[in-house]
Amino acid sequence: QDHVCSLPKVPFRGAPCSDAAGTQVPYATMMKQVNSSLSGVLWDEVQKAPFYEYKDSVGQFHQVWFDDPHSISLKAAYVKSRGLRGIGMWNGNSLDYSREAVAEQQTQAMWQALTP
Repeated sequence: QDHVCSLPKVPFRGAPCSDAAGTQVPYATMMKQVNSSLSGVLWDEVQKAPFYEYKDSVGQFHQVWFDDPHSISLKAAYVKSRGLRGIGMWNGNSLDYSREAVAEQQTQAMWQALTP
């Protein structure tokens, strides 16, 4: 079914589709891969998060969920509006810290999104 996670069901705190069944992909890899994906960037309004879909070299379908500056800023704004004590992101070392201009801009935008 289009845009429905196809990961095997692995119980993880009640989440139907979690990283317990998937793998982590560095942000730099995702940002390069999304441009050649089947779908381009898609947005899930319930999760307030972007994702994209692609087929690998053997034709297997994959779905990649991630946070970007927009989704992080929405989450940070929610935390602030509720008077919660803070927010964090998983594995900031997976951002692209190369000296490429686009990578520097993406990394700066991601860190800025954490402070609404």
